[in-house]
Amino acid sequence: MTVVPDVSTGGRTYGLLAYLYGPGRRDEHTDPHLVASWMPSLAPDPGRDPTATLKQLTDRLDLPVLALPKHRRPARYVWHCPVRTAPGDRHLTDAEWAEVARRIAHATGIAEEGDDRACRWIAVRHADDHIHLVATLVREDGRRPRRHNDGIRAQAECRKIEAEFGLQILNEGDRTAAQRPTSAERAKAERAGRTATAREILHERVRQALSGAASEEEFFRRLAAAGLRVDKRLAPSGDILGYKVALPGDRNRHGEPIWFPGSKLAPDLSLPKIRQRLHAGPPDDNPTLNNHPGEPPLPARARREATHIAEQATVALAGDNDAESAAHLVGVGELLDGLAQTSPASIRKELTQAARAFERATRSHIRAERADNRAIRSAARGIIRAGNALGKGEDGGATAMLLSTMVLVTIAAARWHSARGHAQQAAAAQQAAQHLRSAYRQAAATPMNAMREQGRSLAESVRQRYATALEAALPEQAGHLRREPGWDALTATLAQAERAGHAPETLLQQAIAWRELDTADSVTDVLVWRLRRIGNLPATTGTPRARTRIRPTQQQPRTPKPQAYEPSVRTEPPATHPRNARR
Repeated sequence: MTVVPDVSTGGRTYGLLAYLYGPGRRDEHTDPHLVASWMPSLAPDPGRDPTATLKQLTDRLDLPVLALPKHRRPARYVWHCPVRTAPGDRHLTDAEWAEVARRIAHATGIAEEGDDRACRWIAVRHADDHIHLVATLVREDGRRPRRHNDGIRAQAECRKIEAEFGLQILNEGDRTAAQRPTSAERAKAERAGRTATAREILHERVRQALSGAASEEEFFRRLAAAGLRVDKRLAPSGDILGYKVALPGDRNRHGEPIWFPGSKLAPDLSLPKIRQRLHAGPPDDNPTLNNHPGEPPLPARARREATHIAEQATVALAGDNDAESAAHLVGVGELLDGLAQTSPASIRKELTQAARAFERATRSHIRAERADNRAIRSAARGIIRAGNALGKGEDGGATAMLLSTMVLVTIAAARWHSARGHAQQAAAAQQAAQHLRSAYRQAAATPMNAMREQGRSLAESVRQRYATALEAALPEQAGHLRREPGWDALTATLAQAERAGHAPETLLQQAIAWRELDTADSVTDVLVWRLRRIGNLPATTGTPRARTRIRPTQQQPRTPKPQAYEPSVRTEPPATHPRNARR
């Protein structure tokens, strides 16, 4: 179980209490009652005392506010902090929740222990798994409480409570996360029938508009194309000083658009931070992605190019250049955003969730401004420019090829963050890897099944020859790999490579030389896609024909390498790169 506070402020005590003591939006509130307050003898409880009313409780809480002259009363004086526990843990007793409430009131500066002139506050429980702290932000002496960074202080106190109460320990934050939606924003989204708040929708669309953007002008064009309202803050000279965005139709009670500056969506979405990213490594347009007759579709070629770049990012994350690694993490985030926008509908939801999760892993206190991540940002740009991919044929196979590598990249990111004590970022990268695994399984099902069928149709002597090659390359793993479901697809790929003029043993050694085989769920799957990329083989075999056998005693006709798959960057792994397979 995890104790999670969520601090917000408002201007109507009675309205909040009416909700807390009411039935809830779906009759989910049961037995609402006080578990703690600033002074139990002065705080009536409408939930347990039949003679007490919400009006009485409101008046008691508001008394210090109403005692001030009208011109000194704060407009937003109601402090609200829900504190919730996660499913699966024990339920705290009322006495335990009372202790939690008092400790958070003390830690946030609402009511420090021993201060008899502090703010008035209560804690209402109307469910097994959470309470609501409510306070009015005027002290008994008429002063305002010192509550600077109250949310951060509440989080810190909750980490202590978790340890002392034997609850799950939440990962420590480092103040680089995006600002979470408030309870009011979530309630508004629910009333509007949206599954996400305006803040979350804007955050995602701004991030997607930035993915692979080559210039500030292109970024703003993409924002407008995404249907957002955009307001630029201009200097007298006409230079853009900042920007803010709003969802069409999202208005306040006065009918005005509700604007969010980029910096309020995420720390790295302010205009100065966006400019740093654009100036540090503007992506290049890839000339090899121009469409030519007879070549595979643009989405497939863009994904093949991106696969190689993603592999390079995996290598970088295993190095000791933190600035370079941090820059690659930003690029990986952009690549995921590009994939989420252009992938088939069957896997788009998983990829969107992967991009959302990994967004947290792109930010830490390690700076990346001076590092060059132009290549990976160019890969993201290429994917977006190539447009939507189909979920079949060469598009489907190339998508599976890239997703196989992206799983390894996010695992490498999780390791990198863990080694540096970035607990929240590491957890986010692991979560992204889980979504990518799910997307990969769906994308790879059709092309891998076709390859497995072709592999099973090969002569046993040919299959044995490939098994011998695998034994020579990975002697300690060969037996296990031959039992993996991807073994038949691997033999089909080696046979196709041999027909294309490659030496299977050499190509296999090159594929193994790349890092991160040790973290793969299926080593054979990873090898299949690496072989197809470095061997310039199609990403799919199509529908298998009648049983065709490769006779080891016959000289096989050599077919030219399909030029349509020739990448524009070096594809062979470095000769000095250490092998990092599982042992």
